[in-house]
Amino acid sequence: MDREVQVWREGRAGRIRLNRPKAFNALNLDMVKTIRAAVDEFGADPAVHVILVDTLERWFCSGGDVRMLHAGAVAGDASIAESFFGLEYAMNQAIADLRKPYVAIINGLCMGGGVGISVHGSHRIATENALLAMPETGIALFPDVGASYALPRMPGALGMYLGLTGARVTGADAVHTGFATHFVPSGQIAALSAAIVRDGVTAIAEYAAPLPPFTLAAERELIDRAFGQDSVNGIIATLEADGGSFAKAALAQLRQHSPSSVHWSFEIIRRGAARDLAGCLAAEYDLVCQIAMSAEFIEGVRALLVDKDKSPKWQPPRLEDVNPATIAALFAPRPR
Repeated sequence: MDREVQVWREGRAGRIRLNRPKAFNALNLDMVKTIRAAVDEFGADPAVHVILVDTLERWFCSGGDVRMLHAGAVAGDASIAESFFGLEYAMNQAIADLRKPYVAIINGLCMGGGVGISVHGSHRIATENALLAMPETGIALFPDVGASYALPRMPGALGMYLGLTGARVTGADAVHTGFATHFVPSGQIAALSAAIVRDGVTAIAEYAAPLPPFTLAAERELIDRAFGQDSVNGIIATLEADGGSFAKAALAQLRQHSPSSVHWSFEIIRRGAARDLAGCLAAEYDLVCQIAMSAEFIEGVRALLVDKDKSPKWQPPRLEDVNPATIAALFAPRPR
């Protein structure tokens, strides 16, 4: 049971447990393959009534193994990104296609690829320790793993706000945004897991706690007004015109990230509102195969995760300087 992903049957449940603690459960290719195989196996097994995904540590999954992808990009090897993202996105779709309950218990950090193995399932349990985010614009990627489907379907413009700024939501706020479906105190998780194994998902209602108020409730009007604009420049102008503390903080977050990434992330999230999940994942794959080999991505990972100087040299350096034609070219039809 020392594998990076542990898989077993217990009672009515097929169990999947992430077990790569030294890497904060970041997904590598073998982990993606193992999760996909388990989803397929449990999905087809009539003795399995529910699939339960969890971890033992105070984190769920920090995302994909970005260092691996960075090394491939630096070496000029596009096959690493193509293979990893192709298999990861197919796994995301397989989770969404399940005809039986899929329960993810999020009791800690859940970012990027961690959202991909939770948000497409039928039941997502968040505790007060849950911390969820799509921080990809900080390393010049974009919210992927089907996030271009999930984010536009959040209330108002919350999804665009979370996708562009990489802002984190914690605890019950994950339910208010739509990242999660239920809020359960961490002290009840062991009992809840045992109940799910014994009784299936009907047990969740017994343990779900009432939701406290949404901590962003007072900011919703501004979020919807600003991040509901039809361009990144419109978002910037609205936030600058508001001038309040929340607007300034959101602007600071946007300006800290790759300007190009903010623009291409805006575009794929905007387009995702009119696509089904399969269409979103196909579009994400087309885009990520270009972005993951770009100098902007290499620089973002270098600055934040490799050298850790946190001083990326973005090109261009300002949101206002990004050429719309450059962004449009990324979304031009590509041969498959």
